[in-house]
Amino acid sequence: MRACTEHIFGKKLVTMTKFLLTIAALAGSASAFAPAPASQSSTALNEFARGYVGGEGPEPIPFSSQSSSVNWDPAGFTERAPEWLPWFREAELKHGRAAMLATVGFVVPEFFRIPGAQFSFEAIPKVIDAHDALPDSMIQIFGWISFLEACSFPALANMNEYDRAPGDFGFDPLGLYPTDPAKQKEYQLSELKNGRLAMIAIMSFSAAANIPGSVPALAGNPMF
Repeated sequence: MRACTEHIFGKKLVTMTKFLLTIAALAGSASAFAPAPASQSSTALNEFARGYVGGEGPEPIPFSSQSSSVNWDPAGFTERAPEWLPWFREAELKHGRAAMLATVGFVVPEFFRIPGAQFSFEAIPKVIDAHDALPDSMIQIFGWISFLEACSFPALANMNEYDRAPGDFGFDPLGLYPTDPAKQKEYQLSELKNGRLAMIAIMSFSAAANIPGSVPALAGNPMF
């Protein structure tokens, strides 16, 4: 009995040691992804947020010290951490793109379903129930997300050199991205604003689905 207990304890100790070593290794390697200071032109230094789109405004901002959204930065990130601005914009674009896909994935299945009895309206009346009803599908989704995230690691690591615009992975198989700089800014601003709206939308959907009445605008909606 004693030998068995010592064996089990030993295995748990080895597992815990491996876990702690893994965490330590990840923490130590995190500094490799931190943005290194890069030389900037005087023009870039004088522009708000390195001249990135999104600060044009002029949407009104109520209950704010600023009357509009022009160069709106209430937390002062552009001044306190200018070297991190490419990472901030990269994160915002990535979350915005994920939110746009999630919002579409939340709404479209309310009207159309892929073939299969397990995906039917009878089996899953509400889209939010698919998370628990289809564990195998959730594993596949998680696997594809992990794969795409892993594919982006080299590009993220190369942000140290700032040799690309935030969010630009050179992926445009349909050739939709224009060559005209003015049109490019229009596309960038459109993606940014739609991504911001989608982040608010998917958070509202999640809240309404899990906390009834938490989003008055969605109260009584059959989706939730």
